[in-house]
Amino acid sequence: MDIDLEQLRALIETINELGIDELELEAGDERICLRRGGLAAPQSAGALGFVDGAAFDTPGVGAARGPSSHPPPPEPPTAAAEDPSLVDITCPFVGTFYRSPSPDEPPFVSVGDTIKPGDVLCIVEAMKLMNEIEAEIAGTVVELLVDNGAPVEFGQKLFRVRKA
Repeated sequence: MDIDLEQLRALIETINELGIDELELEAGDERICLRRGGLAAPQSAGALGFVDGAAFDTPGVGAARGPSSHPPPPEPPTAAAEDPSLVDITCPFVGTFYRSPSPDEPPFVSVGDTIKPGDVLCIVEAMKLMNEIEAEIAGTVVELLVDNGAPVEFGQKLFRVRKA
């Protein structure tokens, strides 16, 4: 994977602008892993280094610690934390959130709908792949937390569900 310093800086700027905590790219035996914030354990493909506060794997470079330019903000208390029957369904990766399979079709679920494990709740597009997000619990959708077509991050709350 041939990547010059300008490409690396552009990737770092992009993850900082989008608030992405981690981005990993692989090509053959080479791997680049960009992380915002603290230091992680070195990976087998190379040691972990930092540029402008973001970590990256580089063969032959020793581990170094860079400043964290964006510490994660504390999570405010949510209704789910106050009511044990409410569960937040979160995004498993970074991508774009879609409520329906196509613009001319109805959404997979709406507020008030009853869901069961295995029901498709939405699609998250990541790297040009459409990934169906399925329910892992049974319950009733009480809140939709993301707008259709919005970018979403790993761990972002998508739906609030009242457990059955």
